[in-house]
Amino acid sequence: MLMHSTDKNTAFSQIRTLSFQSKEIQFDRPLVMGILNLTPDSFYDGGKYLGLQEIVSQTEKMIRDGAAIIDIGAMTTKPKSEFVSEDIELERLIPIIRMLTKSFPEMAFSADTFRASVAKACIEEGIMMINDISGGTFDDAMPALIGHYNIPYVMMHIYETPATMQNNPLGNEAERLVHEFFQKQIEVFSHQGATQIILDPGFGFGKNMDGNFMLLDKLSNLKKFGFPILAGLSRKSMICRLLEIKPPEALNGTTVLNTIALLNGASILRVHDVKEAMETITLVNQLLASRM
Repeated sequence: MLMHSTDKNTAFSQIRTLSFQSKEIQFDRPLVMGILNLTPDSFYDGGKYLGLQEIVSQTEKMIRDGAAIIDIGAMTTKPKSEFVSEDIELERLIPIIRMLTKSFPEMAFSADTFRASVAKACIEEGIMMINDISGGTFDDAMPALIGHYNIPYVMMHIYETPATMQNNPLGNEAERLVHEFFQKQIEVFSHQGATQIILDPGFGFGKNMDGNFMLLDKLSNLKKFGFPILAGLSRKSMICRLLEIKPPEALNGTTVLNTIALLNGASILRVHDVKEAMETITLVNQLLASRM
């Protein structure tokens, strides 16, 4: 279940608990979701974690650095990318999820997929969370699946598809459309029994520079829905294009934007660099605590 309460002794005013089967995540301050890409073509770390040794080593590092959740993805969703088949997605995901959930039984793992059939297979292998870039719009079976299990679910907004999302991206209208989307999809999922929803505005997924920064500036407005907010800003093009750099050079920019996201109410940071994100949370948490 997802619980809300307040505690003035913490910098993070809402204490929430996400739970599924025997696992539970409690947080009285923001958490870090580490990214584990099993893809050969992701925009930043494609091809880095394809061998078992590299996968285990990176998982151990993220756990050691403080990740509360590790998000496993098997299909790139960078701009202009095409979807891989369901068979390829399952072939990449299931053996690794099976291995990691057995090797790290206390760790909370998330599956990054928009397919209900893939999500179900991942749940059966011990996944604790589903991260859906489409917020339930690419597969009509997803709301019923999530409601049936009432598993924690990241509902992300995307405009169009990865292949087309940057052809005519959203600008100043982005915040309004994102809020309308969440209003509709929360009702759809709630009707199916889902209560453990996490909202992700989808930075970079069909938004232009103005749209992305407007969403970041007004991130706190998502609090009205009463669910945790996830910010996925790590090394994205909104940093790289503005600073005229490549993703490997974008850690500093990521930290700056993560700081803004935390000050504006982000509950979870989805990142490639767990240690730096944890340090950011510690510093921002101290700042917020000093205001009380």
